[in-house]
Amino acid sequence: MITTNNLCLKYVGVSFYYVGRSLTTVFNVVCSYLILGQSTSWRALLCCAVIIGGFFLGVDQEDAAGSLSVLGVVYGVAASLCVALNAIYTQRTLPAVGDSVARLTMYNNTNAVVLFIPLMLFSGEFGEIIYFPYLLSTHFWALMTISGVFGFLMGYVTGWQIQVTSPLTHNISGTAKAAAQTVIAVAWWQEVKSVLWWVSNVVVLGGSAAYTAVKRKEMIANHESNAKPRGSVSPDREPILSSKSSGDTSEDV
Repeated sequence: MITTNNLCLKYVGVSFYYVGRSLTTVFNVVCSYLILGQSTSWRALLCCAVIIGGFFLGVDQEDAAGSLSVLGVVYGVAASLCVALNAIYTQRTLPAVGDSVARLTMYNNTNAVVLFIPLMLFSGEFGEIIYFPYLLSTHFWALMTISGVFGFLMGYVTGWQIQVTSPLTHNISGTAKAAAQTVIAVAWWQEVKSVLWWVSNVVVLGGSAAYTAVKRKEMIANHESNAKPRGSVSPDREPILSSKSSGDTSEDV
């Protein structure tokens, strides 16, 4: 997930990163069906179709502007898949570590350190590190330490959010965060975007918001259906037989 996110940002701008990562909700639906066996209503699938339409519109406008990177789009789609899988497997793995988010975060970071060593070896990055000019720079390592601390905190908060809500809620909040990042990036770099480019962002955000509203209504309906006890008597109907006799209800004069 970290690798695909960084590679996506390497080949595309921060402003397009939101559109490139917009398929997270769609992959969440697909992975929930394949892994958890959870079906999705046609209304939610329609919202996913809107998100996909916004994604392709954004890719088309990026191509029209001459700044499209096919490799960046591929990494963005892969990042969306990895984010959805990470949220689902985080929820499934938490019971195995006693619902401890800190322990799960520590295991994830340890696994990442071990897994990245062969990747660095095969990509030839060890040779680049030797000739890195800031390898012994105190300023560089201070920034790396701060980045590592914030990365650990982000992983902890992510696991915590998935624990107390759901993978879907985590992905939706990530979509909203990415939308804010898009606006900030365009303003920061003083980029000029076409109207259709902004429309693609609005379509993706609107589809995600509609998906959230649909799932919220479905969750409320399921909760009310499960909360209603079976065989309960309607409040406007009195039972035929009462445990109290008519004399018990009379008042003393």
